[in-house]
Amino acid sequence: MKIQKAPLEFDLDVLPVGMSKEAIEDHYNVLYKGYVRKYNEIQEKLEQADQAGANATYSEYRELKQEEIFTANAIRLHEAYFAGLGGDGNCHGIALDWIDRDFGSFENWVGDLRGSAMSARGWVVLAYDLADGLLHNYATDIHSEAVWTSIPLMVLDVYEHAYYLDFTTDRKRYIESWLQNCDWDYAADTIRRFDLEKVRRAA
Repeated sequence: MKIQKAPLEFDLDVLPVGMSKEAIEDHYNVLYKGYVRKYNEIQEKLEQADQAGANATYSEYRELKQEEIFTANAIRLHEAYFAGLGGDGNCHGIALDWIDRDFGSFENWVGDLRGSAMSARGWVVLAYDLADGLLHNYATDIHSEAVWTSIPLMVLDVYEHAYYLDFTTDRKRYIESWLQNCDWDYAADTIRRFDLEKVRRAA
């Protein structure tokens, strides 16, 4: 079953404060679109790969399936990252209500976010975990690490490619810039799209 994907379009003319057009366009056009191309290439190759010869030690099918999840997660994480940029950083509405409930306050969440972002090698995902009905800042080192019962509400890319052009090695300053540019309407839209208020009430 071949599943082809086209890259999502984002308004790159509305730049996050403190982030350059060069950095955002490089991240979007080279990294993100590159993952989409590779994902589609993998789907093409899976159509012809030898399923009968699949082997857990080494086989073409194993390698393709491993990279399928790597690229699929890379695509989804980047899409959430870009979609969550462009706001004024003002957390409000249902996102703030949920953060206050689960972290005690927005300030507590920010402290945990900063610590997670300095600890992770790849991503920090503010996620609603269906298993326990709570929000978590999940820190992950690579695309293929995930908590499978979780739905990302906001995503922060902390790989160096996300900030090196604008901030060189100053990850702390990049994190503060991201916090100031969060579009919390994206988190609220995700909650509505998956009807998570109803899910949370039943948790």
